[in-house]
Amino acid sequence: MTRIRDGVSRPRARDRRGVRDTALAALVPVAACSVALAGLTAWTGAGRAGSPARIRVTQGKVLLPSAGVPETAAFFDIANEGGSSDTLLRVTARGVPDGVALSRHRMTGGNGAYRSPIASVAVAAGESLAMSPTGVDLTVPVPEGGWSAGDLVTFTLEFRRGGTVESVAVVVRPGSASLP
Repeated sequence: MTRIRDGVSRPRARDRRGVRDTALAALVPVAACSVALAGLTAWTGAGRAGSPARIRVTQGKVLLPSAGVPETAAFFDIANEGGSSDTLLRVTARGVPDGVALSRHRMTGGNGAYRSPIASVAVAAGESLAMSPTGVDLTVPVPEGGWSAGDLVTFTLEFRRGGTVESVAVVVRPGSASLP
């Protein structure tokens, strides 16, 4: 309702309050939706949206260690065929003492190389990781009695979201064509 004074229509104070109250009432659901959208965006950006991680482990190889060398390297191809990222946290092997360690191959300025232990390795959704002698690999202690070329070693790979995956690796001679 308006008052007319001097031929000009003016809204009453009560009408202005109603508009303000209506605007404030509309603001609450808009703010709630904005907060929900921001949360979903963060959830998606963190790799937690989409289908779960589906891990496939193939092409396992263990290098035949040289005589008297206490450890060797192992490699796998890991594919994440799911819609969420995952992380390889730990690897064990049957019959292997002292545990298997994740490591990354590093180069020095003088073309020397060394292994650097790592705590975990990420595998993004829809991506794969090909372990290699020049990247991420596994440092494996050699069991008493050692291995021969062609032996099979069973590994269990533990992932944050994908659970555990058991895979078999074949022992191969260093420099063989079957290396990654």
